[in-house]
Amino acid sequence: MQQLHTPHVVVVMGVAGTGKTTIGPLLAARLGVPYAEGDDFHPPANIAKMTAGTPLTDEDRWPWLDAIGGWAHGRAGLGGVVSSSALKRSYRDRLRAAAPGVVFVHLTGSRELIEDRMSHRQGHFMPTALLDSQFATLQPLQPDEAGVAVDVAGTPEEITERAVNALKGLPEPVR
Repeated sequence: MQQLHTPHVVVVMGVAGTGKTTIGPLLAARLGVPYAEGDDFHPPANIAKMTAGTPLTDEDRWPWLDAIGGWAHGRAGLGGVVSSSALKRSYRDRLRAAAPGVVFVHLTGSRELIEDRMSHRQGHFMPTALLDSQFATLQPLQPDEAGVAVDVAGTPEEITERAVNALKGLPEPVR
């Protein structure tokens, strides 16, 4: 499989259970850039809330998004892949404010497929009970946002290949 190189900083986004943590590293490997796990940027209080089944507020998310944005800013011109649910336009705007050249890969799929995948995950703090709040919060990418939507049906390799092909159609990032 050919490795591609990109100066893009890619945010792999979507509701819980779409495969951000699986597809992100695969995509980074294909693009020849580093990967950062978005969940690692959460402060302990956020993880405690989610583990308890309590959805985060916007105020909870701002420091997390700022940390991800800082990482993305540091990768500008070098490329990188980071995962973040980035469910609301305002969250993506905040990431773009820190790193104007970021592009989004929105992993999409049916609620049934995603719930099934979540129910088989081991050791993840996000309970299936929060899936409804994730879908209720989701604001899909708008035409004026740099990014692509990628269906999560199929194997991780198939999903990654769809993402790579979709990213090929995006213009080079502004420096």
